[in-house]
Amino acid sequence: MESISFLNQVFQFIVTGLTVGAIYAMVAIGFNIIYNVTEIINLAQGEFVMLGGLVMVFMHVSLGLPLLLAFIATVLLVTLVGVMLDRMAIRPIRNPSVMTLIIATIAASIIIKGLAMLLWGKSPYDLPAFSGRIPIQLGGVVVQPQYLWVIGLLVVVAVGLTLFFNRTILGKAMNACADNPDAARLVGINVQYMVLLSFALSAAIGAVAGLTMTPIALMDYDRGAMLAIKGFGAAILGGLGSFPGAILGGLILGLIESLGAGLLMSGYKDAYALIILLAVLFIRPSGILGNLQITKFKRF
Repeated sequence: MESISFLNQVFQFIVTGLTVGAIYAMVAIGFNIIYNVTEIINLAQGEFVMLGGLVMVFMHVSLGLPLLLAFIATVLLVTLVGVMLDRMAIRPIRNPSVMTLIIATIAASIIIKGLAMLLWGKSPYDLPAFSGRIPIQLGGVVVQPQYLWVIGLLVVVAVGLTLFFNRTILGKAMNACADNPDAARLVGINVQYMVLLSFALSAAIGAVAGLTMTPIALMDYDRGAMLAIKGFGAAILGGLGSFPGAILGGLILGLIESLGAGLLMSGYKDAYALIILLAVLFIRPSGILGNLQITKFKRF
């Protein structure tokens, strides 16, 4: 009986870890979309997730919009924030270097967080679960319906992006900019528009991550920074620039946190993930599915 109870606990931690990992994976995908086109690490990515949760609370709870309409409105509004980030913080910089652009995203992150604090205050906000909070019993494992929404939307995002980048003209143009922006310009691709589109897509995916996690973990103005760290860690673990790697890295990171917190000590759950991340990077600096050539740093 004790062994069965222990196995049930392990399966419960795995379910929780996959759910948390799915959130990290969506954040990591957002990082990779912008990185592939611009080589920028957008450190405001976590703020897109935070805005997704808080705007959804405003739309669905405060304004009383139906769930689907609130979902669409939230994604569109946060996408607009991503567009404004490119227009107001990235494009005006003259002769930008990658480091200058990264610093610009840090400044944008601070501004967005400050505005969110003014609008929503410092208290955490809850959001009604999309399908209620009555748990589903699978043997000895309890699954919240919202967990299925999180994992299901990750699948939808992954499939949608795969089709977008492989089957559409815009997606192929973005891939061309990622491979060689100068050559893309020569064949008539508007590289600035592709950069704008990458910020818009990244913000939209961040919004989806934020609005799906809020019914599980609440949301407040200060949540974005930690989510950005975890999402970036997932992107590095899976291989920066790789979409399958982002998903794999996010799921692994979530499982490590959940199993470490449940089976060892919960106070060190962040440390477990970082230790594994460092170990992987020592063995394979490009990450699990990354390309070693694009991850080497220049030595001066």
